[in-house]
Amino acid sequence: MASTYQPIRQRHRLREGGLRSTPFVALQCSPATLCHPAMLSLSHLNHAILVALAYKTPTIVIDRTMNVLLIGSGGREHALAWKIASSPGFTKLLTIPGNPGTGRYGRNVPFPLTDYPALIDLAQQEKIDLLVVGPDNPLADGIVDAFQAAGIPAFGPTAAAARIESSKSFAKEIMAATGVPTAQSHVFASADEAAAFARNSGKAWVVKADGLALGKGVIVAETVDETLAAIAKLSAIPAGHHLLLEERLYGREVSVQALCDGERLWPLPPARDHKRLEEGDRGPNTGGMGVIAPVDEVTPALLDEIVNRCMQPVVNELAARGTPFRGLLYAGIILTADGPKVLEFNARFGDPEAQTVLPLLEGDFLGALYACATGHMQPNLLRRRKGYAVCVILCAAGYPDRPRKGDLIRGVEALDEDQVLVFHAGTAIGPNGLCTAGGRVLGVTGLGSTLRQARERAYAAADQIRFEGKHFRRDIGQE
Repeated sequence: MASTYQPIRQRHRLREGGLRSTPFVALQCSPATLCHPAMLSLSHLNHAILVALAYKTPTIVIDRTMNVLLIGSGGREHALAWKIASSPGFTKLLTIPGNPGTGRYGRNVPFPLTDYPALIDLAQQEKIDLLVVGPDNPLADGIVDAFQAAGIPAFGPTAAAARIESSKSFAKEIMAATGVPTAQSHVFASADEAAAFARNSGKAWVVKADGLALGKGVIVAETVDETLAAIAKLSAIPAGHHLLLEERLYGREVSVQALCDGERLWPLPPARDHKRLEEGDRGPNTGGMGVIAPVDEVTPALLDEIVNRCMQPVVNELAARGTPFRGLLYAGIILTADGPKVLEFNARFGDPEAQTVLPLLEGDFLGALYACATGHMQPNLLRRRKGYAVCVILCAAGYPDRPRKGDLIRGVEALDEDQVLVFHAGTAIGPNGLCTAGGRVLGVTGLGSTLRQARERAYAAADQIRFEGKHFRRDIGQE
């Protein structure tokens, strides 16, 4: 992907620059870029100087280390912490609230996420250079807006741009305005209106809560009666103040995630999530029971089509409305007989997609996040590694309705981290050691040169981990 900002590979000192011998990054940029608030507020950099290189435009050279504040406590956040800590400029990580996995790479901080002034005070005291937001709720609540107002760069969209996820009706409006292919849908302000429409239509619908519902706001009905039951169920939750009835589309689903700097997209390896609780895609929807990446049927040409037809128009429209999207744009795509269509957008890394896709990236991940946060995409900072990843989610007894907590977990430490990565999600340190503390307990990611090898490694490791009531699907990656 072309970029107007050209990275100069890491150097270790300038002959006359007087800088200490540590890595730094040089960015070629226009004079207008130098006036960007993120560039003018240099208090969060260790050093920033202009050097005269063989360019027609000025070049910023940043000799720096970076302190990061990460928001979240799940498997996605453990994967982000792991990847951030592998970056060359990484110095310090604070995670709020974090989990035993994120704690391996920095300090977990029990802190109220709703008190933004106090949170910003903490960030300033800790000399935080970049905020990275994992879950959806803080984005919708405006955490990025607050940090940007305080002059701290943030990887994640503002509340206005995050509406692409926090309001399904808004996402449909954006897609209609830009011609993005998606399912026909109808929006209702009350359950009674939705139920009357469903009865009169005489057919089943996919029922969606308009707001954020922790991945559980969609019910695929098979009959009119099931549609009516789904309307009653979803209208009873906070996210169901408005409801969408959507036509059902048929085809195989894929998840396409892309880094975005407000204008441009850099797609990550495509993935396939498995939402249902039981093998064969049976049972209730969950937050995700496993993921494979990459998906071979998503050829480079098809990936380009998805990005150009389904994602880039949305980025363009949000920018045109004065709410540019900076962060990670996630498109849930269904591959229909008529081509790819959008099922949903998310405004952050998927979970467990992050635990599957991030191990397939090499390079300066933290640098790439910072470049996106400040509006200067650096595609050359990252590259895709060869091979496959399969993530299997281990769940607690009683998941998803009433997950049991406090069961002792054994066998995690004995695994080979070159072949298998274990990401903590619903875990805690109890009196006797590591124990279950949530529904989705661990994400076990197997790596391999083939999908089969990655799958075999993931399941071999999943079998070695022991806790009472452990439940997981055995058909992840059984393509």
